[in-house]
Amino acid sequence: MAKEIERKFLVKEGTWRNVKGTRYRQGYLNSAKERIVRVRTVNDKGYLTIKGITVGASRMEFEYEIPRQDADALLKICEKPLIEKYRYKIEEGGLVWEIDEFLGENQGLIVAEVELGNENQGFSKPDWVEKEVTGDPRYFNSNLIKNPYTKW
Repeated sequence: MAKEIERKFLVKEGTWRNVKGTRYRQGYLNSAKERIVRVRTVNDKGYLTIKGITVGASRMEFEYEIPRQDADALLKICEKPLIEKYRYKIEEGGLVWEIDEFLGENQGLIVAEVELGNENQGFSKPDWVEKEVTGDPRYFNSNLIKNPYTKW
């Protein structure tokens, strides 16, 4: 079984802006907290991801590459609005930080996630990292389709 352990933080401006971002488009076929089914496109690739319920900073996660044309077709039947964002990947302190700058109905929201080996793993936060929001469900991508950031 695949397991995802990640922590999520709000982000302020900083050196992360020096990295080129990649555009992501994603939608949810199912956004129930017990079983999330996500479709994503990144460049010329498509992905189908299934996630279990989050407990602390951990949850089951299974991700499969699918043909881009299948992902595009599935995005048309996903819950709306779709999540559109730029993702910036930065290595800091031996860890890869993924910074998501949201577009559309979530414009203005910038969060960083860092995946860990275990929930108790220590790490240093870059100077552009602000408040931790790991346990706040408002910041889950699957919840941003129901309650977009611009409507908070």
